[in-house]
Amino acid sequence: MKRTDLRNVAIIAHVDHGKTTLVDGLLRQSGTFRANEQVAERVMDSFDLERERGITILSKNTGITYKGVRINIVDTPGHADFSGEVERIMTMVDGCLLIVDAAEGPMAQTKFVLRKAMEAGLKPVVVINKIDRPDRRIAEVEDEVLDLFIELGADEDQLDYPVLYASARKGVATYRLEEEGKDLQPIFDTILERIPCPEGDPDAPLQAMVTSLDYDEYVGRVAIARVRQGTVRAGQQVAVAKLDGSVAKFRAAQLFGFHGLKRVPVEVATVGDIIAMTGLEDVNIGETITDPENPQPLPPIKVDEPTLQMTFRTNDSPFAGQEGKYVTSRHLRARLFKELERNVALRVEETDSPDVFIVSGRGELHLSILIETMRREGYELAVSKPKVIYRYDEAGNRLEPLEELIIDVPEEYMGAVMEALGIRKAEMTNMVNHGNGNVRLEFIIPARGLVGFRSEFLTMTRGYGVMHHMFHGYGPYRGEIPTRQRGSLVASETGTATQYALYQIQERGTLFIEPGTEVYVGMVVGENSRGQDMDVNVCKTKHLTNIRAAGADEKLLLDPPRKLTLEEALEQIADDELVEITPKSIRLRKQYLDPAIRARIAKGKEINAEVLQRLQQGR
Repeated sequence: MKRTDLRNVAIIAHVDHGKTTLVDGLLRQSGTFRANEQVAERVMDSFDLERERGITILSKNTGITYKGVRINIVDTPGHADFSGEVERIMTMVDGCLLIVDAAEGPMAQTKFVLRKAMEAGLKPVVVINKIDRPDRRIAEVEDEVLDLFIELGADEDQLDYPVLYASARKGVATYRLEEEGKDLQPIFDTILERIPCPEGDPDAPLQAMVTSLDYDEYVGRVAIARVRQGTVRAGQQVAVAKLDGSVAKFRAAQLFGFHGLKRVPVEVATVGDIIAMTGLEDVNIGETITDPENPQPLPPIKVDEPTLQMTFRTNDSPFAGQEGKYVTSRHLRARLFKELERNVALRVEETDSPDVFIVSGRGELHLSILIETMRREGYELAVSKPKVIYRYDEAGNRLEPLEELIIDVPEEYMGAVMEALGIRKAEMTNMVNHGNGNVRLEFIIPARGLVGFRSEFLTMTRGYGVMHHMFHGYGPYRGEIPTRQRGSLVASETGTATQYALYQIQERGTLFIEPGTEVYVGMVVGENSRGQDMDVNVCKTKHLTNIRAAGADEKLLLDPPRKLTLEEALEQIADDELVEITPKSIRLRKQYLDPAIRARIAKGKEINAEVLQRLQQGR
């Protein structure tokens, strides 16, 4: 049976090419909101971090009605770090709108999301967005899009895609570039004409793949799924086919459909419907809601493996427990394993120590968003420097993850960027001069070569450079890459940092703290201008006499400290350092706070439990 009254479509694109803005326009022009209703911009980005950073992190569902046809729309992230969100929603839809910037053209994540759509067999519609940009190059972008489809092995049906031209910000779209757009009606009509109708047997045993989870404090866990075949009613007995092969029976307490930003109760759902279901106490992403008498599980969602990992541990610094609500290993463990329920691209492993967990993800941004979310929820923790995950082939050769890196940079900074990437074992694959003073450089680079590169890149290009990267695959290990060239300034005393002490120290390097900051022994307070670590006393006060008064400190001028964001802190730390994260503070510290222990390790001497205990008790 074909559901001609229904379409399921995903909006996919590179970062900042206009996905969420286009969904805003579709919602407004479909009559979803009242005429006088106040609606925020990027209304689908409801997560605080999404609004602050201007990116989509979590995929979200909405529903509109046009010409009597229900259109379910899924807004997806553009960052490859959140590709787990993209992969799991591909099973929910039958087609996609591929949004491409009229000036930038296909970028790294455009290629990634389109590849996933091609693998899922989705029918594409191409929308060239931002046609009102003064630097638009629409003809070249159309050719680049076609080349990308051919490169990804699109079949004849997928190559027969329509192209629309739009300005999502103005809320207009046209079939031809020379036309003047009035509204988004061409996109609505093209969805109805070109996106396939859902097909399936409504009388067959129920099959619905769980692709997302939500939680409601009143009804508990909410499973979001698309019905592949069969029919389900509110209050009906259903089964959940688990990933381990077992089958558990539940009652579907309530069913909801999606309309605009709201969930609306429905009594029955059938082929093609995207629904939210309550009453399933134990259900996970990738499992199948099915018929209890004749369970028929669907193939589980295939998700690419993580490429980066770091350790999460309880905060054991002298300031532990002062600012956070959740500080124990029990709290940390429960929160990390809860994240696994909805974050399909994440992996969590326990270690020999109950206080330390290995967390693996798709990239620095993927992991830092998790850390920032936990921090805002009241957790205290410490994390290590991110490290790549190696693989080994049958011959025992080490393989490492490689990234496809695309950089847009003014011509005058091109040489410095190429030199820096050469040191990081990057291999240039393409260079395009757009003729507007900017050059696009494309590289294949080891993932470990990108750790800590973003802040260096922004500094060397004075903020004018733009970089994007996506996973390319595994390749032979490319040799050692020089790590951070500068050492750390490490606090040698516990106390309050003084202006007098910081003034004496600032000529040694760049400070991260200001007068009045509470510090402890082993805390990193700055970056040394030399290659080795240096212990410094930032709490030192001036000896007062009848002639030298404390007020003289006011004449000491300090350079503004370098305040590190979470991402900058993760890039800054060395292998023997940690980032201490609390709801109010981000601090850098040495893994071993005691200078005697660090000195022993620097000399290559072994540190076992007995030696460690003796040193900590006063040597």
